[in-house]
Amino acid sequence: MKRIAAITMVRGDAFYLRKWTAWYGGQLGEENLYILLDGRDQPLPDWCPKAHVIPCDRVGGQVARADKGRIERISDEAARLFAAGYDLVIGTDADEMLAVDPKLGVGLAEFLSGLDVRTAVSGLGLDVGQKLGEEADITADRPFLEQRHYAQLGTRYTKASVLGKPLRWGSGFHRVEGHNLHIVKDLYLFHFGYFDMKQLQDRFADADRRAQGWQRHLDKRSRTIRLVTRKKALDFDRWTRFARRFQTVCRPPYAWNKPAMAGLKLVVRIPDRFTALGL
Repeated sequence: MKRIAAITMVRGDAFYLRKWTAWYGGQLGEENLYILLDGRDQPLPDWCPKAHVIPCDRVGGQVARADKGRIERISDEAARLFAAGYDLVIGTDADEMLAVDPKLGVGLAEFLSGLDVRTAVSGLGLDVGQKLGEEADITADRPFLEQRHYAQLGTRYTKASVLGKPLRWGSGFHRVEGHNLHIVKDLYLFHFGYFDMKQLQDRFADADRRAQGWQRHLDKRSRTIRLVTRKKALDFDRWTRFARRFQTVCRPPYAWNKPAMAGLKLVVRIPDRFTALGL
């Protein structure tokens, strides 16, 4: 089995960080988790005593500039982890969970250990939404995939999440600088950051995020909820297979190492088998 680390960087996201540490801790071992805190004023999490929590100086500036500063620090930490003997390093935001299709009957560590990761690999992105009128407000005491059943097959969350050697991620883990995108079959990146309308509305009231220019960004991300609410959901297995092939071939002209969907807005229903993950 390969030695695998997971790394993230957070500021004021305890709700998602709890899920992130529980998920990756269960898959990889909590001692292999590395959490960078964006600002030394952030409280140390007390629910993950074996994880490595690293307070950092605050990365300031507007959204784009801050994203670039954060990913530089994360890439530096990933390089340090490789030097310390790790074979693979997973990098995601705290609201993103990399998971293997449960039909295979293997966990994340076993699945990734069986891959030949020469540069980086990606799971197919599933931007999970809320079907208004059918799905209630999210609660933290139940697995997310028991409460949410729909996702958009967009491209923003098909990310280069797993490094096989020291490389530089682009902002938000969307690409690896100077290398192609490789989407792996049966591997998915679930994004839960904008899957609840009430949470979005609460974030609008966060003065710290407004000061960094996040309000327009958050307003845009509520589109996922509107999309899964109004569009008919397609068959998961058929259309994820299509999306994986499409994104492998289709790339935007401004970034050859990012996926594209040519404007297609596809919504799928997540199969019930995924609830077995406890995610």
